[in-house]
Amino acid sequence: MKSVKASFLALVVTLLMAGCAVTPPTQQENVCEIFEQYPDWYDYARLSASKWGTPVDIQMAFVRHESSFRSDARPPREWLLWIIPWGRVSSAKGYAQAQDPVWSEYEAERGWLFRSRSDMEDALDFIGWYNYKTWRELDIPRTDAYRLYLAYHEGRGGYRRGSWESKPEVQRTAERVRDTARAYKSQLAQCEDRYRCDSWYQFWPFCS
Repeated sequence: MKSVKASFLALVVTLLMAGCAVTPPTQQENVCEIFEQYPDWYDYARLSASKWGTPVDIQMAFVRHESSFRSDARPPREWLLWIIPWGRVSSAKGYAQAQDPVWSEYEAERGWLFRSRSDMEDALDFIGWYNYKTWRELDIPRTDAYRLYLAYHEGRGGYRRGSWESKPEVQRTAERVRDTARAYKSQLAQCEDRYRCDSWYQFWPFCS
């Protein structure tokens, strides 16, 4: 049954993604410019925020530092004898760099049909879902980008064990995520009204 599901999903994803590769935003340091280039991403982030509680700025900061907004992002390959490709460092992939086990858990709860780690809507929903569980299990506020990222990168079990304490690079990345989220939040305050009610199916006051 699992092989049938995997084969069907692979076919669906291939058909959906064929010819639809998304070019990363050209100005990733400014979330207003990102949403100007891809306005649907604002809708996806806002929907995830309303559902799971992680603010738009933090979601987008996660994606920036996990994948640089590349839908096909993958960890580097491992090499045997420096010449033979030998798998990858981890199974992480897509915008949110979700690994196979936790993505399977997400699919089991949220449904697997038509979901893809290379789809921004699914990636942002995944980040919101994961941070919601982190808040419930570890009591980390969903506005605390630094600690949310540590738990995201290390897993909730790793966060509990303090695995990040011996990993200065992970701590530096968490700091960059926090700083990016702060910058994005400030930028959104100047431009967010531009992206509300911009779809044909939205109208005030239901999208305000």
